[in-house]
Amino acid sequence: MKGLGGADLGALACPISGEALELHGDTLVSCSGKHRYPLHLGRIPLFAEEPDRAEAVRQMHHYDRIATTYLESQGYPHTLEYNAYLDRVFLEVLGDGNLGRTAELCCGDGEALALLSDRIDEGVGVDISLSMLEHAATRLPETILAQADATQLPLADAAFDHIVMFGGIHHVADRRSLFREVSRVLRPGGRFLWREPLDDFWLWRALRSVVYRVSPELDHETERPLRYNETAPPLAEAGLQLETWRSCGFLGFCLLMNSDVLVVNRLLRFLPGIRALTRAAARFDEACVQRLGPKHLGLQVVGSAVNQLYCADS
Repeated sequence: MKGLGGADLGALACPISGEALELHGDTLVSCSGKHRYPLHLGRIPLFAEEPDRAEAVRQMHHYDRIATTYLESQGYPHTLEYNAYLDRVFLEVLGDGNLGRTAELCCGDGEALALLSDRIDEGVGVDISLSMLEHAATRLPETILAQADATQLPLADAAFDHIVMFGGIHHVADRRSLFREVSRVLRPGGRFLWREPLDDFWLWRALRSVVYRVSPELDHETERPLRYNETAPPLAEAGLQLETWRSCGFLGFCLLMNSDVLVVNRLLRFLPGIRALTRAAARFDEACVQRLGPKHLGLQVVGSAVNQLYCADS
């Protein structure tokens, strides 16, 4: 059944009962008729209009408030140039080939889905923030978008070949529930890939402890960057076998990639030659990380894991 941007509704499922969903006018309805989800703008089903978890409510309000500022900063020339470097690292970890049916969780405006659009057969974006999803709807007119909690996904079992997260894991405190949901919706052998803030190096932890408390764009009570020793065990428990853990970003990232949280960084967009300077900073950062500690030194981590639990069950 086609709808909601042209994608197959078979990828969606009721997050409460797991039932298939049918489109009745401007509402998605579970097959039993017990659960109903209205559509926003005629295409974004509201699966978590009133989230059950206090943490999800807080994140929803937080990102609804900062969406415009955050997305504006993503368009600055130095942000675009540095993100191009991070994208290259991510694509190296991802590898070649078609990605089949792919979901981006905590998708924001659909950054990962847009990057991978020419390799995806069907795409689904999920986010708790309706403001972010409204931007994604403009950017990704042919993609199903759903407002939902990442720990209670409105996605069908074993329906996806790839799950991607760009900067979303560190917003979810209950990593075990998140990773179990990822494992559930991935097909046997499907891959989970992410690009997230990394907190393994003591210097970055110290800096973030200050920045997270002084910036109104961050919420130190709900955001926790990844650490290897905190991430690998719950991945394994969920049946997700870690393949890759590659850090990237160093001093250049500190100076150039915080425009959404540090006002002074926004002024860099007016600096002559900022694009060339950013490219040089990215090369410097990559050289530092590769020489000094490719797994744990960087400010960001790009990782991948394979769904083994459902392979064993299949």
